[in-house]
Amino acid sequence: MMYVSHYLLTLRDCRALRLSDSYSLHRAVYDLFPDVRRGAGGPSGILFADKGGKNGMRRILVLSDRAAKKPELGRLESRELSDSFLDFENYRFEITVNPVRKDRTSGKREPVRGRDAVERWFLEKAPSWGFLPRTEAVQVADITVDTFPKGDKTITLSKARITGTLTVTDRGLFVRSFTRGIGHGKAFGCGLLQLAPLIF
Repeated sequence: MMYVSHYLLTLRDCRALRLSDSYSLHRAVYDLFPDVRRGAGGPSGILFADKGGKNGMRRILVLSDRAAKKPELGRLESRELSDSFLDFENYRFEITVNPVRKDRTSGKREPVRGRDAVERWFLEKAPSWGFLPRTEAVQVADITVDTFPKGDKTITLSKARITGTLTVTDRGLFVRSFTRGIGHGKAFGCGLLQLAPLIF
């Protein structure tokens, strides 16, 4: 069973939670759930996307494999995801991804730079996620670089928000991509495939 939640925060809530970067947002979202991972490095079962502020409220979309507890600050609106939600063939989608490629020499992950390069990267990777985007509908809407401290390190995370429509090509891979998230940076607001079924 999967749960979809909207975590709604006023400006006062955001100040009280000290939301200033992706790491503080990660902390606020993960504090809503008990940690039930099996072993170090296992999937958290939690994905989220910061939908920004509107009318004095900040909205965070959360997908989880367990119910959240009532937050001390803010308001949480949750519902169980219908079993049939992932049965459609076509969807409108939005996703924030961390587009990276592994350097063949160093083995390090390097960010993919530029809108055209990010779009090519996404279209190349999509079959491994169980779907094909419609090329003419894909749009790289935003590219940002997020830098924040984590312990004694500084994390730099490139992010790209991509929208469009897709057709499911492998149901098993598609379900896994939706429930587990896509790519790197999932703990910091990347990888949540936000879907709306399309019926032609």
